[in-house]
Amino acid sequence: MSFLGCTKSGFVLCGGLCIVLLAINNTNQPEERTDIETEIKECGFYPGELCRALFEGKPAALVVGNLCQEALPPSRDQGLVYLQSTGNCSTFIHEQHFITKPLSEEEANYPLAYIMTIHKKLDMFVKLLSAVYAPQNVYCIHIDKKAPKAYNQAVRRLTSCFRNIFISSRQETVVYAGFSRLQADINCMEDLVHSDIQWKHVINLCGQDFPIKTNRKIVQYLKSKWNGINLTPGMIQPQHMKYRTRVIYKEFVHMEMAYVYPTKEEKESPPHNITLYFGTAYYALTRDFVQFVLSDTRAKDLLEWSKDTYSPDEHYWVTLNRMKGVPGSTPNAGWEGNIRAIKWRDQQGVSHSGCSGHYIRDICVYGIGDLQWLTNSPHLFANKFDPSRYPLVTDCLERHYRLKVLKEADVAVEKNWYFQDEYSKEIDP
Repeated sequence: MSFLGCTKSGFVLCGGLCIVLLAINNTNQPEERTDIETEIKECGFYPGELCRALFEGKPAALVVGNLCQEALPPSRDQGLVYLQSTGNCSTFIHEQHFITKPLSEEEANYPLAYIMTIHKKLDMFVKLLSAVYAPQNVYCIHIDKKAPKAYNQAVRRLTSCFRNIFISSRQETVVYAGFSRLQADINCMEDLVHSDIQWKHVINLCGQDFPIKTNRKIVQYLKSKWNGINLTPGMIQPQHMKYRTRVIYKEFVHMEMAYVYPTKEEKESPPHNITLYFGTAYYALTRDFVQFVLSDTRAKDLLEWSKDTYSPDEHYWVTLNRMKGVPGSTPNAGWEGNIRAIKWRDQQGVSHSGCSGHYIRDICVYGIGDLQWLTNSPHLFANKFDPSRYPLVTDCLERHYRLKVLKEADVAVEKNWYFQDEYSKEIDP
């Protein structure tokens, strides 16, 4: 059985239901009825038509999409069941549509490294990994120590199927806004520098990310504007962020509870008179810079100093990359660099018109009404996604993304690299 079986059955269920509900809700969209009704009739067998209408932002499609999404059964970790069974790797790779050959010489000659920190939602991790996977790249997976044993075993079983995917040799109990999140990346970097794959840039991802740009477009972006340069958007630490490094913070972990809290003890100034910057925790770093991070006294001292600060991954990378003489540094850079598309709550009405899903920690978890905004974004990746809450968002996005990837290929495309329904549409239109 395909891991996506529950999703496909959900589309079958919604097919007839959505047509009836569409007629009831159609009075305000008469001009779109014929096109959308045709698309929804195929919903049970070919969800791509509904997805295309959603990417175009058709109002009737948004109505129908929400109704269909409600009809879908709850997303479950189907992969967990499979990976604990006796299924073999070739079946898994085939059913999850992993691309097993470099799609162009350009990509083959510019391998990337990925650090992926995960702790839940195996179905989302499999979608993400299948999307960003390329055989010339290398992937370090950091599994949170808090993750359930069965989850840990399933991910290890998955990674054993690939020569270029491995589990970090040291695992952390990751706490939101704590030093452990930064240490998890460092752990993977210590492993990646010993990889036989001569990667050019390393990119970090979390389990609720998804790519917007193809591997080829990412390579072209890094080769052109950021060739030999680190990408760490940020600015000098603003006044309203100084609380993060003014006092000592500690991590509290007990069973399922984990958080960071401030103490009343003031913190000393950064070592070596380093000027602190503030920026995104997401990056694209050169191999030489990673070597610097792991070996330079200043980098090591700043890392030690950062252990009791709040969310140190939002000052560590950007601060080191603003230091003169550091490999690939950008001392005068600002917020430029399209690393991650995020809809922040406080940017509503400024950089975006609102969140179609819901906010968690002031970050939008995308709903289907955000698909058009996502596909028009100039960023390489987007955050956040939750297939258990909004299954159509990730289902549509991965189909849309895979078609873009395969259309850019310079090699013969294999049938199983398509989703089955997309293959029939592309080959026999």
